Amino acid sequence: MFLALNEIRHSKLRYALVIGVTFLIAYLVFFLSGLAYGLAQQYQLAVNKWDATDILLSDKANDTLAMSMIDLDAINQVNAKDKAVLAQTPGIILNVKKTDDKQNVSFFGIKKDEFLKPNITEGKLFSKTGEVVADNSLKTRYHYKLGDKVKLATNDQELTIVGFTDNAKFSVSPVLYSSLNTFKMIRYGKSASQQTLTVNAIVTKGKLTDKPAGLKKLSIPEFINVQPGYHAQVLTFSFMIGFLVVIAAVVIGIFIYVLTMQKIAIFGVMKAQGISSSYIAKSVIAQTILLSAGGVIAGLILTLLSSLALPDAVPFQNNPMFLAGIGILIILVAILGALFSVRSIVKIDPLKAIG
Repeated sequence: MFLALNEIRHSKLRYALVIGVTFLIAYLVFFLSGLAYGLAQQYQLAVNKWDATDILLSDKANDTLAMSMIDLDAINQVNAKDKAVLAQTPGIILNVKKTDDKQNVSFFGIKKDEFLKPNITEGKLFSKTGEVVADNSLKTRYHYKLGDKVKLATNDQELTIVGFTDNAKFSVSPVLYSSLNTFKMIRYGKSASQQTLTVNAIVTKGKLTDKPAGLKKLSIPEFINVQPGYHAQVLTFSFMIGFLVVIAAVVIGIFIYVLTMQKIAIFGVMKAQGISSSYIAKSVIAQTILLSAGGVIAGLILTLLSSLALPDAVPFQNNPMFLAGIGILIILVAILGALFSVRSIVKIDPLKAIG
């Protein structure tokens, strides 16, 4: 460790460049992981709030919630610890005061006495037809307030926001919760009274012991994974982050290898003086740990500072376990890259190195 620190002090600029490159790559990896995790969470925040075990969809729906149609009475044939019906449809809302202000949303029709009801951060839960509870992003990003009226772009029905809830996103869109009667109005418009309401899913908690024919059971993780676009997005970001980690290791390994080759004569003199190859090798490994750890920590600090300055529109979210795992992985792979330098040190012949 003494030799490693002494070399870094002696050649500050040279080693600062190594730390700088590591810092930039680590920052890019951490930032991409924050974007990937934040975007993935926006597919499932509302689902995570259910704290459910399974979801039942029509077996003809190809695991797609919006395509599933289930009779409302089917819930009576489901045997589980706790159960709730869910009606869902995507939609577009307009601000009544600003008709050119449009937002894509996802409507959840639920029963207010079942476990799918949202927690209320402001206002109250819906109690009348036409009332909805909205995700907080509609307030913070689009400046909606309690009592604001919104119009559906599809059928001109008006809804009133009576409450707000947090962390309610589904397939990236903010969720509006309503009663089943309101949902029927949202789906069918003026002809709602003539239509028979069907729901899209039955959500259960605990062990499911019986279900009606024609329904398919998916665990909540399976249901999240089959959401359109979710799996492809997670794979894309995972490969990007993985390749960046490998690139970081290769870059650090090359830097350490070049620096080692430049010091062959010095190492030859040290070996001629009786200093063992293992001691020199340990110094190179220690040096790699210091350089990579310095770059990783600097990248982490800048990532945390950057997250504070990002606007609400950016789906960025830090996960401490992901950040720690990626940081440790970068350091470990960098050490693996430095082992090539150790191999060269072991092979140094003191007489040839000195010349």
